[in-house]
Amino acid sequence: MSAEATNPATPGPVVPAAPRRRSRPRIDLRRLGRAALLGPASRGRLPDAIGHVVESHRFHHPDADLEPLRRAYVLAESSHRGQMRKSGEPYITHPLAVTLILAELGAETTTLTASLLHDTVEDTDVTLDQVGDEFGAEVRYLVDGVTKLEKVDYGAAAEPETFRKMLVATGNDVRVMSIKLADRLHNMRTLGVMRPEKQERIAKVTRDVLIPLAERLGVQALKTELEDLVFAILHPEEYEYTRELIVDNASRADDPLAEFADAMRAVLRDADIQAEVLIRPRHFVSLHRTARKRGRLRGSDFGRLLVLVNEDADCYAVLGELHTCMTPVVSEFKDFIAVPKFNLYQSLHTAVARDDGQVAEVLIRTHQMHKVAEAGVVALGNPYAPPSEEQTAPDGERVDPTRPGWLSRLLDWQEAAPDPDTFWSTLREDLAQDREITVFRPDGGALGLPDGATCVDAAYAQYGEDAHACLGARVNGRLATLSTVLRDGDTVQLLMGQDPASEPSREWLEHAHTPAARIAIQRWLAAHPGADGPAAATDDTNTGPAQPPSDGTVPRPAPDAPAPRPGAAITVVDRPDAGVRLAGCCTPVPADEVTGFAVRGGVVTVHRVECAAVERMTEAGRAAVDVRWGDTTECRVTLFAESFGRPHLLADLTEAMALEGAEIVSATVEPPSQQRVRHTYTVQLPDAAHLPTLIRAMRNVPGVYDVGRAHHQAQPF
Repeated sequence: MSAEATNPATPGPVVPAAPRRRSRPRIDLRRLGRAALLGPASRGRLPDAIGHVVESHRFHHPDADLEPLRRAYVLAESSHRGQMRKSGEPYITHPLAVTLILAELGAETTTLTASLLHDTVEDTDVTLDQVGDEFGAEVRYLVDGVTKLEKVDYGAAAEPETFRKMLVATGNDVRVMSIKLADRLHNMRTLGVMRPEKQERIAKVTRDVLIPLAERLGVQALKTELEDLVFAILHPEEYEYTRELIVDNASRADDPLAEFADAMRAVLRDADIQAEVLIRPRHFVSLHRTARKRGRLRGSDFGRLLVLVNEDADCYAVLGELHTCMTPVVSEFKDFIAVPKFNLYQSLHTAVARDDGQVAEVLIRTHQMHKVAEAGVVALGNPYAPPSEEQTAPDGERVDPTRPGWLSRLLDWQEAAPDPDTFWSTLREDLAQDREITVFRPDGGALGLPDGATCVDAAYAQYGEDAHACLGARVNGRLATLSTVLRDGDTVQLLMGQDPASEPSREWLEHAHTPAARIAIQRWLAAHPGADGPAAATDDTNTGPAQPPSDGTVPRPAPDAPAPRPGAAITVVDRPDAGVRLAGCCTPVPADEVTGFAVRGGVVTVHRVECAAVERMTEAGRAAVDVRWGDTTECRVTLFAESFGRPHLLADLTEAMALEGAEIVSATVEPPSQQRVRHTYTVQLPDAAHLPTLIRAMRNVPGVYDVGRAHHQAQPF
């Protein structure tokens, strides 16, 4: 199939086709039409009209059974007989052209059979049951997948619902979308006979939906030609300017790319590396983007060099020779072999420069990589066939590259978007995100997300609507807010609450980039119009123990309550009658290793030996006083707790402390910062041995992610 891209209504030179090991001219549809009008051939003989299809098919599949193609053509020709296209050709030329496009990409026989029949159910009296009885369940499924829904039944929703139907069918068999893309390509090639407003409408849908789908499925041969056809219709002036650039470059006396290619062939020949070096002209849209990026174009900007080798290792050998014997542009190097793109694409990218300023971009890949780069999922063959060795995972499960992560996510969120307008607009937004990242769960599992995704997106990707209970995350082991943007390769641990009534925050919508996250949050908010998402812990209004006032403090005991005696459990070794005070900066408890320092009035302040104040006072020359714990186990200790804000958290936390026998003497709750809240509690315990149990109970409260002993920056006494 040609990679040219001219507006059918606008004559002009064509962009040379992408290099192939064997090329064929564009098929004359009028000649196909004349062959079709002659009717089917005698039984058992292949009709002349499908001769080009058969030739292309045998090139990729020499042992293919051609009988299904013959029977499919006979049924399609007889069903469409008498129907004409708006361009003037017999209608059968359209399914023939679509089938030829797929045959040249290497599609297998079942796809080609369904392609010949893809309009029979929609435009003739043939039924799906007839197709199934004659050609089997697979062909029936593919034909059904690409059959449009009737406007008489769906009205304005027919187009979005047809695409929804095709995408759902594609989730089970990617060949459905392969046929649709080839169908749209041939329709775009012949769009010049349509009214300008209809051309523009079809071109916009192609740009927003089908071109991104072709990119994600890796079918570059279809994607590039569709881009150029859309470019010619929607931007005719820029298209014409780009066409003139190509014409002017073709008239140049010199050809820098040819000179680069000759130099590379010499380098690889001397290194005894078998390789093909081909010039790959840029298509119109690629050249237009390059011109906008660089301004004045150099001769080497009009194409790229493609180096084809036999083995993966040869790719790196070629790279090494080029970087050694030529001048590499190191910033242009990318390794998509070690880390393939999400659409199966693999290649090494680099660039080499000359002294005169010419720079040539170079693509290095194997012949098989090139086939997949051009044809994408079409080159994978039949997903129902027994898996080959490279498609089988070590544990024996099949690796299915035809069901990539982005497609699974799309199929998930579309179920939650029953409204056609919501589905249509969300689909376009989703497909506009053209790069994917992979993040990992602590258990080793992976999540595929679009570039720019946040922890909010990761939560809904992993838990669905249960992500409403997400409280926060750890990214690469460090605490992170839900708004944190994730990077490729990050490890994400999502911190989930246990409350089934948990609520998402309206603010999450600002950080949700995936349709699954946005739709789930919007549905919850629509169902709860009075809610505004989780409040900070200081806004807790739930009735429960230890309810704090609005300023975030817990009242001290009433004046007539018995005053605690914090120092009664410790004595000064040489001065048994000395007054003792436990330092507030480190709040030592029985069993802690402690030391003391005398302060005014003869009182000894007791610190934990690791307290920062001990080091400062020692450096200042203050003499330490020997102190030891007595028999009393009662203690007072200051703890800090860090949590994510959620309703009722403060009540739940103080209730957990009370159940462990802790008497809260005082507490402060700092204002929330980035959805985090810091609490500080001074508590009285009847036995210091209960302290570890108390800390564990506080950590078990949903939303609390850290609890520890307080370490205040106290001033030396």
